[in-house]
This record gives sequence, C-alpha cells and structure tokens, in this order.
Amino acid sequence: MKKYLITSSEFCEEQLQTYMPEYVLYRDKTTPHYETQAEHFMEVCSKFLEIKSFIHQNVKLAHKLSATGVHLTSMQFEEISLAKELGLEVIISTHTHAEVLKAESLGADAVTYSPIFVSPEKGEPKGVEDLRELLKKCKIKVFALGGIVEASHVEAIKKTNAYGFASIRYFTN
Repeated sequence: MKKYLITSSEFCEEQLQTYMPEYVLYRDKTTPHYETQAEHFMEVCSKFLEIKSFIHQNVKLAHKLSATGVHLTSMQFEEISLAKELGLEVIISTHTHAEVLKAESLGADAVTYSPIFVSPEKGEPKGVEDLRELLKKCKIKVFALGGIVEASHVEAIKKTNAYGFASIRYFTN
C-alpha cells in the first residue's frame, strides 16, 4: 500500500527520511510565499528519486517546477485535461462516489477520498465499509484520506485493498 505524505509549512526532509512515502504533496494554504516554498520543497524532493512530488492546486507552477504532478481540489475538475496536456500526473480530492467516477472518466491518475475517519472540520466520516464499496465501482487509484493518525487506521485501510493512504498527522505524530 502506497503512502502519500501531505505536507504543510512545517515540511521537512526528516519526514521523507523517516517514512519514505512514495508520494508527497506540498500544500500550504496560509503562506504568502507559496512559490518560493514550493521551490524549496522540490529541491528537497529531488534528493529522493523514488518519491513522486506534487504541488497543490497550481497546474502551471507544478509544470514550471517539474513536479511529478498536481493535486487538484474537488472544485478543479475542469483543470484535469490541462494538467494532462502538460505531462503532469493528476490526483484530485473527492468526497463522493460520483466525484471519484467523474475523476476517473476525465483521466485523473488517482484520487484522495475523504474523510474515512474522524477528522477536524471535515464532516461525517465515511468509514472503511464505504471505502470498500467505492473500490468495487472504480478502477482509478484511490488514496484513503482523513483522520488517519495511527497504525490501526492504516491496517484497516490496507484490508480494503485501497491503492494507498494519504495523511498529514500520521506523518507528524
């Protein structure tokens, strides 16, 4: 099962060395210096050749920085084709089965599906059974996301045969 580290302004190389995720996303919704921070993020990621690096929301910046791809929000379905034209892998945030199927039909490479477990301000958790049902309906790679903070959560997701899990807090605890 693949690990997808979602970082923030506290991103550090140590997280990559400790957890060795296959995917890593730079996401910081508060910094006024996003592009500069994203450049630093890409410099750090370049030391880890096996890691796929993603930039949040900004297709053109992801292309400019030679990131592996872009992670789009659930409000950016229309940008999937542009990202693909630029040679970027696309992961998009989804919250319903319909959104997952839409992402798949539009050519996204993967989705995050959330929240699986209780997560602050993210609404009612979908649960592992809902994730299992979703996986029967789609072929796209699905990263479970939301409230994944301990090994038991990871084990529960692993039993669903999801492609992987994505988290912020799991990698900072």
